[in-house]
Amino acid sequence: MSTASGRWLLPYGGTSRDGCEVVVDDTVDGWQHTGLRVVALEAGQTWSADATDEWEHVVVPLSGSVVVEATGSDGARHEATLQGRASVFAGPTDVAYVPAGSSLRLASSPGDLSRGRDDGFEASASASAPQPAPALVEVPEPPGARESKPGQVRAEGDRGFEASASASAPRPAAVERPSRRAAVRVAVCSAKVTGRGTAMRFRHVARADVPVELRGAGSCSREVRNFGVPDVLDADSVIACEVVTPAGNWSSYPPHKHDEEREGVETELEEIYYFEVQPAGPVPPSADPVAYQRVYGTAERPIDVLAEVRSGDVVLVPHGWHGPSMAAPGYDLYYLNVMAGPGTTRAWLICDDPSHGWVRGTWEGMAVDPRLPFGGGATDGPTGKGR
Repeated sequence: MSTASGRWLLPYGGTSRDGCEVVVDDTVDGWQHTGLRVVALEAGQTWSADATDEWEHVVVPLSGSVVVEATGSDGARHEATLQGRASVFAGPTDVAYVPAGSSLRLASSPGDLSRGRDDGFEASASASAPQPAPALVEVPEPPGARESKPGQVRAEGDRGFEASASASAPRPAAVERPSRRAAVRVAVCSAKVTGRGTAMRFRHVARADVPVELRGAGSCSREVRNFGVPDVLDADSVIACEVVTPAGNWSSYPPHKHDEEREGVETELEEIYYFEVQPAGPVPPSADPVAYQRVYGTAERPIDVLAEVRSGDVVLVPHGWHGPSMAAPGYDLYYLNVMAGPGTTRAWLICDDPSHGWVRGTWEGMAVDPRLPFGGGATDGPTGKGR
């Protein structure tokens, strides 16, 4: 369900192709700077993408662990085993940055994988030794803060598959949600590079090095995992993070925008929201985990989206105010954000909708939701370093 501008809601299954469950790239009308592919791999399967000088990538395991291989234009080969998680709700994960000009190959991790049901569908995780806790800080969010192509799946004797459907097609009455039996699910976040003159290097960011922030307060509390923001990851253009919102809470709130270049105030970034939703506790078989996303514009640049989203759905934000992201009572909400734009500076500068920005002031002295952080861990207390 969405209001006008339904073209910006991409229901799960509507963009499947090239062996990927979800594909967002510059073939979408009006989309230029960012991309996303979600790949499901069974044991022994691989997925690969040819080198391109135009796109850089961040590889993010959604469930399970994955081996990343990248070969640069100079022939240098890099490999990293990303220790993943049972689901996106189980805590942060290792990620890998793959610079433009590199070929990319993903393979399901050869380690033992255990099944789990943390997010309402079966997933898997590495059975390796316990991982160190992530860097976790509690941040009382100040004004202006914000939560933050190609390939084929191949198995022995298999050349993959292709499937596609109109992104504007109505949702099937009973759509099969993301690969319930897949051993590994991986998101490949992409951004078109600007050629700012700095050569980027392959990098493996360990889970323990991913800053985790608790932002907002009360019913606006959320957890933000900043693995791909400018002060954590060196990259040309891509900015990425993931946000988890407990059932009944709002995030991406107050509504804000980043659709014009204003030095020191705002940067022009288009943004992808990829969603997963899980029951917050025991539920009957008829339960339908659901959340909602709002996007709206101005008189000069109208856009009007109120999207009902489920696991695997995508909402694109080409411009305009966006938020809130609403976790319905009974269902926890996760979203992966991918951003990039045409500006000369890789920065994440936003402005609040002045009609709602005052809400931030009401959080002073209010406690963060005790259900956070997901996956456990202790806070170090306020650091004063929030954006």
